[in-house]
Amino acid sequence: MSRLTVFEENDPAQPVLLTEDADLMGQTLATIGVQFERWESPVRLAGDATPEEILEAYRPYLDRLMGEKGAGSADVIKLTPDNPAVPTLRAKFLNEHLHTEDEIRFFVEGSGHFVMHVDGKVYDALCEAGDLISVPAQTKHWFDAGQAPNFTALRVFTDTSGWVAHFTGDEISAKFPITAGA
Repeated sequence: MSRLTVFEENDPAQPVLLTEDADLMGQTLATIGVQFERWESPVRLAGDATPEEILEAYRPYLDRLMGEKGAGSADVIKLTPDNPAVPTLRAKFLNEHLHTEDEIRFFVEGSGHFVMHVDGKVYDALCEAGDLISVPAQTKHWFDAGQAPNFTALRVFTDTSGWVAHFTGDEISAKFPITAGA
């Protein structure tokens, strides 16, 4: 189940909000400019679906979303525990960073934590299959899908060069360790 946990940035032990209510998640995240939606999709894919098949199956949703966001491209990211690059990728995603465009993800399967650091608070959004999250440009955040990540997500880009991170150098993410799926 999707979940939002909000902390004061100086108190990672005591959440000020913990909810699994998708409407409340969306309302709370909207206060910091983050879009969160649960999509009830009739799309059913085989476990071995190719990125092209996934994009085609979600094309009607992507066309609407890309039109709303002025996006120019979309792709599929799939990360499984057997990928030898997991430690390197996880280390990169775990460092607080920002982007010059919105970071838009739709979880096709699996889960991951988008953690935003805004105005003295840390917002940990556990996103699962069926969740759409759009983190606005210039929002400090990090991502964690755990030590054994297993997710497939659609990524939507305005800049066709794709994912470019600008790291802040802040080590706050180390103060808020995430256990994916927990």
